[in-house]
Order: sequence, then C-alpha cells, then structure tokens
Amino acid sequence: MSDRRAATMIGSLYILGTAAGVAAALIMPTMTGSDILAQLAANRTAVIAGAFLTLTMGFALSALSAVFYPIGRRFSEALSMGYVIFRGALEGMLYVLSAFLWLVLVALSAEPSSIAPVAGALRIAQGLIFDQLIALPFLLGAVMFYWLLFRARLVPRWITVWGLVGAALYLTAPLARMAGLNLDMLMVPLGLQEMVLAVWLIVKGFNQDALTAEDRQPRATATRLDMSPEAV
Repeated sequence: MSDRRAATMIGSLYILGTAAGVAAALIMPTMTGSDILAQLAANRTAVIAGAFLTLTMGFALSALSAVFYPIGRRFSEALSMGYVIFRGALEGMLYVLSAFLWLVLVALSAEPSSIAPVAGALRIAQGLIFDQLIALPFLLGAVMFYWLLFRARLVPRWITVWGLVGAALYLTAPLARMAGLNLDMLMVPLGLQEMVLAVWLIVKGFNQDALTAEDRQPRATATRLDMSPEAV
C-alpha cells in the first residue's frame, strides 16, 4: 500500500470510528436503577444497534494502527509496535468485550426477574470497561502515536501538540468519574483534534519530505527517534 493511500485510509477510519461512536452514544439509552431487565426489554433494538456500532468503532480505530505501522516503523519500531498493541489489540479487545456484554444483557432481558442482580452486575462491568478501562490503552497508544508524528514531522507539529495536550486533558475525565464528577467536556479537544488530523491526512497525506528523507537513511537508523538526542 502506498503512503498516500495509507494516509487516506487512516483518515477515513478515524472518521468512521468517530461517527460510529457518536451514533452509538446517541441511540444507546441510559439505563440505571434496579429495573435493568425491564429497561433492556423496552430498548432491545436500540441496545443491539448501539452494540454493533460500538463494534464498528472498535474495529475501525483498531485497524488504523495496523495501517499506520508500516509507515511508523521506519521512524520508530518501538513506538509503532506500542501503538498497535495499545490502540489496536488492547483497546480493540475492550470495545469487543463492551459490545458483547450489551448483547448478553439483551439476551438476559427475556429471562425471569430473579436474574436481575446478575444483569445489574454485568451492566456495572460494562460501564466500568467502556467509561474507564478503555481510557488507559487509548491514551497510551495516542501519546505514542502523536509523539512519533511530532518527532518525525509527518504532519504539522501544531496538530500533534494539540493531540498531546488533548490526551492529557482526556485523562482527567475518567479519573473524575471515579470521584463522582462529570468532566467529560475535557474529552472534546482530543475528539476535535482527531477529526482535524483525519481531514488533514485525507487531503494532504503524510509529509512526503519526511518520508523521503527517512527512506534514504540506512536501516540502522530506524530507531533513532527513540535513542538519538539529535532527532529532537
């Protein structure tokens, strides 16, 4: 795959994943309280659709790390592989698990009310995974990705600095939830940055000068972004 095509695909996957995530958030009903089974039964279609949209988001955001890997490894094997592990494997697995739990809950909604405590426990587990646990691999992968882009100058540095600052702000939201606070607005800057990056990659692609210069270097320098102070 050419670098230009890869950039377009990465930008498109960002948009697809974000659109699926926003759609899932809009249609998924808020379910709390002790009558979880009744709420699930009344919102089966919305919950099933939301689960599959969550899967779409997870697959799209996981796939883009694999598409980026052949490009990123030219500059840093360690950062590129870390990005694949955290955003591709771990984050993707948690999205799949979250969607799976929703589908299990839908199936349980047809069962007797005596299993309501089980359904309640599964709903708590799903919320913990989606609202808090996913943030860790997401942020670790994002920081690796934006640091690599920053050092390699593959996109304008104002975009990558925005991403790094946005990641720091994003981290505050799940931590605040643990304390019973709602600071989800701090997630917005990183979400906007990802869309700006997506459009940039679709329209402009990666910096061809940086790619060309790297391709002319001996392969022994492939890890210089991790090791060499001159690369800063």
